[in-house]
Amino acid sequence: MDDDLDDGAFDEHAGTAESVGGDVDADLLEEELRQAAAVLDPLPPALLQIAVDAYALHDLDTKVAELSFDSLVDAIPVRGAEAPPRMLTFSVGEVTVDVEVTAHGLMGQLMPPQPARIEVLGGPQPGSSLTADDMGRFAGAAPPSGPFALRLRTAGDMVETEWLRT
Repeated sequence: MDDDLDDGAFDEHAGTAESVGGDVDADLLEEELRQAAAVLDPLPPALLQIAVDAYALHDLDTKVAELSFDSLVDAIPVRGAEAPPRMLTFSVGEVTVDVEVTAHGLMGQLMPPQPARIEVLGGPQPGSSLTADDMGRFAGAAPPSGPFALRLRTAGDMVETEWLRT
């Protein structure tokens, strides 16, 4: 039996990429699979644009503020409340952002109080701009529709909140 292995009569790896040409054959197979996927299950152009836009927003200096409170999950329901506002709190380091989302818009406050430029991100559309005053307060007349995040530019930091669905 050992003689058969030495002569190459029995090769358990026959036909694999390593035995037929290594990385070259694997690269060819990968390219053929990409082409087949592009024909049989093409990527919708809108989804591709969203992915490109999301990558363009990537900034290594941006701090991500994590959601630490969401009234949909953490609050006790109030009996008789028709459409209570959604209260959100995001935190990163010493910075906290409190946001209230209602059918009439959004308002919030940045802690510690400081001025900031705020962009309401909402997918591929350009975000609306808000300004936080010296007390860190801001308001927007239109509520976000669909998934949204806030990007805050303060004197020293750039902070972006996690994305949420309204």
